[in-house]
Amino acid sequence: MKSFESLTEREVLALAITLEEEDSRIYDAFAEGLRKQYPTQAEKFCQLRQEEVGHANRLRALYRERFGEYVPLIRREDVRGFIKRRPIWLTRPLSLKAVRKQAALMEMETGRFYEASARRATEPGVRHLLSDLAAEEQGHVRTAQQLGGVSLTPEEEAHEKQRFALQVVQPGLAGLMDGSVSTLAPLFAAAFATHKSWPTFLVGLAASIGAGISMGFAEALSDDGSLTGRGHPWARGGVCGSMTAAGGLGHTLPYLISNVHTATTIALSVVCVELVVISWIRHKYMDTPLTSALLQVGLGGALVFLVGFLIGSS
Repeated sequence: MKSFESLTEREVLALAITLEEEDSRIYDAFAEGLRKQYPTQAEKFCQLRQEEVGHANRLRALYRERFGEYVPLIRREDVRGFIKRRPIWLTRPLSLKAVRKQAALMEMETGRFYEASARRATEPGVRHLLSDLAAEEQGHVRTAQQLGGVSLTPEEEAHEKQRFALQVVQPGLAGLMDGSVSTLAPLFAAAFATHKSWPTFLVGLAASIGAGISMGFAEALSDDGSLTGRGHPWARGGVCGSMTAAGGLGHTLPYLISNVHTATTIALSVVCVELVVISWIRHKYMDTPLTSALLQVGLGGALVFLVGFLIGSS
C-alpha cells in the first residue's frame, strides 16, 4: 500500500480516473436499486453518474495527452488515507437514507482528494483540471445533501412508510410487547414472594436482558430480508432486542427504590403506560382499531401479571 505523498503525478491522474469510474458505477447501482420504489430519486443518481463519467473522460484525455494510452491500475484501497466503503449498493432493498448519506461521503472524500492533489501538482494544466474537479465535487456534495430535501411522490412516500414499518416498527413493536409483557410474571412473582426490592430488581434485570438477547437473535435469524423487504437481519435484530430489553427495564427500574410497596405501585403505573404506548403504535402503524388494541394488549398484560401474582403469593 502506498502513501498519498509518494504518488507521482501520473499515478495521481490514474487514481483519479479509477475513483471517477468507481463512483459512476456506484451511482449506477444506486439508481438501479432505487428505480422501482423511488424513480425520481433514481433519476438524480443517473444525473450524478453522467457527471462522474464526464469527469473520468476529462481526466483520461489529459492523461493520454501527457502520458500516453497505458493507465496503471491504482485503486483507492491501494493508497493509505481512504475510508473503507461498505458495499451498501449490493443490498436489496436499498435504504434511501443510507444511499443519500453514502453519496455525500463519497463526494466529500473525492473533493478532498482533488484539493490535495491540486496543491501537489506541478504542471499548470493538471493543477487547473484538478482544482476544477475539486470545485465540481463540492457541488456534488451539496446535490447529494439536497437529495434529502427532494419531495417524494405519493407512491414513494407510501413505499417509504411501508419500509419503515417493516424494518423498524414491526421488529421494535414485537420486542416492546415481549419485553413489557413477558417479564411481568417473573418480576412480580419475585416481588410478592420476597417482599424485597433488590432481589426483585435483579430478577427483572436478568429477565429483561435475557429476553432482549433471545428476541434479538430470534428476529435476526428469522429471515435475511432478501425476499420480504424487512431489511438487514442484524439491524432488525438489534431493534427488536433493544426494544425488548427496554420494555422489561421500564417496570424493573422502580425496584431500585428500597420500599417494595412504593416500587410495585410505580412499576404497575409504568406497565399501564407501556401497554397504552404499545396499543397506540399498533393503532398507528398496524391499522388496528385503538379500542381493540387496548383490549388485546391489556388482557394479555393482565393475564401475565395474574400469573406472576399467583405464583409469587403461593
